[in-house]
Amino acid sequence: MLEPSSNCELGPCIKLLSGAWTLEIIFFLKDNPLYFGELKRTLGSVSAKVLTARLRELEQRGVVERSVLSGKPPNVEYNLSEMGRELIPVLDLFSEVSQRLKDKYGSIQ
Repeated sequence: MLEPSSNCELGPCIKLLSGAWTLEIIFFLKDNPLYFGELKRTLGSVSAKVLTARLRELEQRGVVERSVLSGKPPNVEYNLSEMGRELIPVLDLFSEVSQRLKDKYGSIQ
């Protein structure tokens, strides 16, 4: 992916949201926290290695919060941070436009 030009106002947001599975992860965490396994099943074809890397990156960027819950074995739950929740209206708009595109054109490759 090309980097946005330095004078593009969208640059910081594009960098924040770049990377495979990033938008999907945020979208599926918008309604409630999910355990790692739940998130992996929801996403479908993502590998555990890629999902782990992306979640760590989103945690470092302040979009996702990770909580280790007691138990045997301990469960790890992921939730959107305050910054992550700020992205929900944007993702909701993406979802609306995506549905209109799907209705009009079917699958876009």
